[in-house]
Amino acid sequence: MAGSRLEKFGTVFTRVRDLMRSGVIQPLDTPTWYEVFKAFPPKKDPFYVKPQYGLYKKDEFVADIFYEEDKIRAKFYEVYGTGPRVLDLSKSNYISACQRFVETYSRLESCGELDESALFEETGKSLLSEGLVLRRKGAPVVSPEYRDPVLEFKLTDMLAEQQSGSAAEKQ
Repeated sequence: MAGSRLEKFGTVFTRVRDLMRSGVIQPLDTPTWYEVFKAFPPKKDPFYVKPQYGLYKKDEFVADIFYEEDKIRAKFYEVYGTGPRVLDLSKSNYISACQRFVETYSRLESCGELDESALFEETGKSLLSEGLVLRRKGAPVVSPEYRDPVLEFKLTDMLAEQQSGSAAEKQ
């Protein structure tokens, strides 16, 4: 029998040789390359080498790569979240709110007399003047002084008021 078909248990040459010895392959059906390989065998016998899966040793250290823009992006996402709109990856020329913020921050930083926190605020103001409204995370969508007082009513209060009004009409 030919044995296993795995390369680690023999070469193609040894398997064909064994098939010929057992009579499975007839001498007329011998592959063309078999006689050449038999006459001129390789200097080193081919053998199976198990592939290496771990490229790094466990105690080998790989340094983190941080760019200056990464710090700005981290602070942007910490303060503003993902921005006013969802990322539109279907457009190849789409620039996210975060990327616009980083570009504006870098432009203002190159001009610069401002410290980091003032520069961050000025970048937000600059984007606001360009038409990009950024909301801080956790901030209410509508400021409290502009809220409609009707929105403050609770449903239970409204039902109680309605029931007391209908009871007064019946009497």
